[in-house]
Amino acid sequence: MSESKVQTRPHNGSNKLRNRIPSLGQRAAVLGTACALLIGLGAAGQASESGSLTAVSDTQKLSTAEIESQLTMEKAEMQAKSTPEPAAPEISVAPQAAEPAPAPAPAPAPAPEPAPAPVPEPAPVVAVNDPAGAQAYAAGQLASYGWAPDQMQCLQTLWTKESDWTTTATNASSGAYGIVQSLPAEKMASAGADYLTNYRTQINWGLNYIQERYQSPCGALNFHLSNNWY
Repeated sequence: MSESKVQTRPHNGSNKLRNRIPSLGQRAAVLGTACALLIGLGAAGQASESGSLTAVSDTQKLSTAEIESQLTMEKAEMQAKSTPEPAAPEISVAPQAAEPAPAPAPAPAPAPEPAPAPVPEPAPVVAVNDPAGAQAYAAGQLASYGWAPDQMQCLQTLWTKESDWTTTATNASSGAYGIVQSLPAEKMASAGADYLTNYRTQINWGLNYIQERYQSPCGALNFHLSNNWY
């Protein structure tokens, strides 16, 4: 085995180390400087912290004032709500009298009856003067009295002398009227109310008169020729 050899440090190395280690005075100076820096930093920190605390305190004071104001308002509201309002005075309402029942509506007046239409006056009857028609009618009535057709000639002569077979013939002196010259004219009313205007009514009455007084037209004509009337 080899034998290790310990080398010894040179003496000049220990001198260098000694030169690097500060002296006691130097260390005291450094320590003093460090203390001064720490004291300055502490003072600055305290000042900053004091300012912050003051600001926080002011904020807290402001918040506390607001809270107290809010609490005061809420208490006032609660007291106002808890204070009972005065009861409203009772209003007495007098009972109203019952309204009278409405009077029944009057019954509508009946509609006036329409006035009766005036009865028109009958048109005046116009007498028919028809000699030919009157003679034809008289000829047709002879058989009903039991007379022969030749009696028509006597009848025609008789009434031609009296009235000329005119329905409205009137004798101015005596008032005899019509084809048969009835005196007065009202005698012919027994044969019909239209004796003044209807030649048939006049002929019917005249034939009855001849039958009763003279039995035939020829007998009436003979009397007339002797007396100028029949």
